[in-house]
Amino acid sequence: MNSANQNSELSSGPLFVVGMWRSGTSLLYALLNQHPQIGLMYECDMLTLSPLFLIPRKSSWWLKKVDSWNGALTRHKIDPAEIPENITDLPNAFRAVAQQYASQKGATVWGCKSPTYYDCMNQFAGWYPNAKFIVIWRDPADVCRSIVRAAEKASWFARPGMDLRAILGYRRMKKEADNLKRRGTAIYELQYDDLVSDPAETLQSICGFIGIPFDPKMTSLAGADRSAIYNGEHHSGVKSSAIVSKRERPEVLSPALKSKVERYAAFWRKQSAGTFPVKAVIPDGTPAASFVERTTDRIYHRILRTADLLVPFCYSVVPIPLWQKYRQMKSRYQRVAPEPRESEALQS
Repeated sequence: MNSANQNSELSSGPLFVVGMWRSGTSLLYALLNQHPQIGLMYECDMLTLSPLFLIPRKSSWWLKKVDSWNGALTRHKIDPAEIPENITDLPNAFRAVAQQYASQKGATVWGCKSPTYYDCMNQFAGWYPNAKFIVIWRDPADVCRSIVRAAEKASWFARPGMDLRAILGYRRMKKEADNLKRRGTAIYELQYDDLVSDPAETLQSICGFIGIPFDPKMTSLAGADRSAIYNGEHHSGVKSSAIVSKRERPEVLSPALKSKVERYAAFWRKQSAGTFPVKAVIPDGTPAASFVERTTDRIYHRILRTADLLVPFCYSVVPIPLWQKYRQMKSRYQRVAPEPRESEALQS
């Protein structure tokens, strides 16, 4: 099949899989990509690199910068020669790369999975009017527990303020999802617990949302292509062949952090008349997060997010060789992992 025929069959808009860190997005990505018609990229994250496109440049320039950022082209085996040279804007740049990846697989559904999109979904909906979003939710306390465990294996999760990024990011993602609904954008929301307890029913429903027939292969990780997923022990679960539901584990949250998560969950429940968050466990009598706590946390969170957003701006002017040396000093979690061991079980 030639490229023109492939492009005519591709979906009119991208599919984005979004969730807070450590909420099951990687698992969902791997299961979705088991479908022959779905070809999602894994944390390409080029949509967060808008500073690269402030000055119009030929594709050959930004392709090198995008790949140097997190190895997106290398991990997905994208041939830069297949990308038109005259693309100078970010929305069309992502479209070209994501469609190229889907076409390699012979898939019709293109897009990307990434937690970093949690606070910019409405911006993407503006760029792509026919976009579809799948948002996965998990108990915010379990999200923080998984972050704490991941921090023991990956330095990225050990950064200061990751717990607050997750807590306030969780609420921001809810606002983004609600705004998508108000504007009439196609959005599907699911709970992590439902995915791991009954993947068949959950994925059948998702296929109905996407508009493709269900494929039973999607309910298993056996034989899934995880070559684009970064290396690191914290990804050992999604590289396994088994889906394991929640299991008993020692508590890893400090009393202070556990209490903070519960206070915020109590505040959100009160604010939403008991509808959000769906799976949060809130002990009876838990006080809601106070105005002072929320204000203080918002200030600190804004400082953290400002620092995060400055990184792409700095990167846009840093020479690639210098950036590559910097990346070599980082932990191995960002390198492509070897083939999974079949004996490994899914861990959150």
